[in-house]
Amino acid sequence: MATAGKVIKCKAAVAWEAGKPLSIEEVEVAPPQAMEVRVKILFTSLCHTDVYFWEAKGQTPVFPRIFGHEAGGIIESVGEGVTDVAPGDHVLPVFTGECKECAHCRSAESNMCDLLRINTDRGVMIGDGKSRFSINGKPIYHFVGTSTFSEYTVMHVGCVAKINPEAPLDKVCVLSCGISTGLGASINVAKPPKGSTVAIFGLGAVGLAAAEGARIAGASRIIGVDLNPSRFEEARKFGCTEFLNPKDHKKPVQEVLAEMTNGGVDRSVECTGNINAMIQAFECVHDGWGVAVLVGVPHKDAEFKTHPMNFLNERTLKGTFFGNFKPRTDLPNVVELYMKKELEVEKFITHSIPFAEINKAFDLMAKGEGIRCIIRMES
Repeated sequence: MATAGKVIKCKAAVAWEAGKPLSIEEVEVAPPQAMEVRVKILFTSLCHTDVYFWEAKGQTPVFPRIFGHEAGGIIESVGEGVTDVAPGDHVLPVFTGECKECAHCRSAESNMCDLLRINTDRGVMIGDGKSRFSINGKPIYHFVGTSTFSEYTVMHVGCVAKINPEAPLDKVCVLSCGISTGLGASINVAKPPKGSTVAIFGLGAVGLAAAEGARIAGASRIIGVDLNPSRFEEARKFGCTEFLNPKDHKKPVQEVLAEMTNGGVDRSVECTGNINAMIQAFECVHDGWGVAVLVGVPHKDAEFKTHPMNFLNERTLKGTFFGNFKPRTDLPNVVELYMKKELEVEKFITHSIPFAEINKAFDLMAKGEGIRCIIRMES
């Protein structure tokens, strides 16, 4: 491409300070260095993680910054040493990477790459410790190695998954974070047997994807647990068969679920990050074979407390990161599930807005409206 090796000037949504609306600015995007790629972003969406670090209430504030990590785009140019992808390839950026060389990447059981695993505090590229974004010579910081709220972005090659070019990027872009996290938590980690009973704690995007995963796996009862009953009707589209609002019961949720299921559910997936919900998700599984999977990220000071007998009575507690998917190896296969119509993605997408109105996506999330809002980079 004619732009290869040159600085590109383009529009990006810059967060100048915590909690303030993003500002559309002209930024300069430097060419990719060794083992990096520059990607033209066509579609991106807002994930709760972006909002969490934009608010910066409990984290290290890193500003000015370009957020965004759930997206789809096309490789514009590649840096030295990049052989896996080429200009024109369709890719999904991923907030965590796969170098394919470390002990984690070589292990069939792990996706927690030593080199490229998520780092929310780092605002620069790992190669040289510098940002590829600038305005008037001053650096604008990266976010989780992706920064997709920009028409062009630079990423480490290990953080992009090359996908089928026939896949519509305005749909499959949502598979690069939350949907895959929930889906994988069910199908890769909980692995509910056909005909089993599954409880899903939290019916946001990740929880609905976990319900979808349980449905695909063949679970016969999928019980959605949420404090917001307005989510229940929507959740039926994702396989939920029953609902439980903890506010409607005097007894602890785990006791209510045990009564509903003759001793406990076969599998549970916790998608809220609330420590009490995590404990409930573990204690509600059936003794002898029950498996609970934790997906939500808890408060940094939270402590998980349960009686050791819950483990001795053969309940299993597992955690997962990005649904145990290896980004470059497995995401192309998740896209193929969509292409074969085994996975529906459209029902997760409830809104679509032009890039100039990106702050609307933040408003929708603040009000709890919709599931995923697609942001179209080209007007």
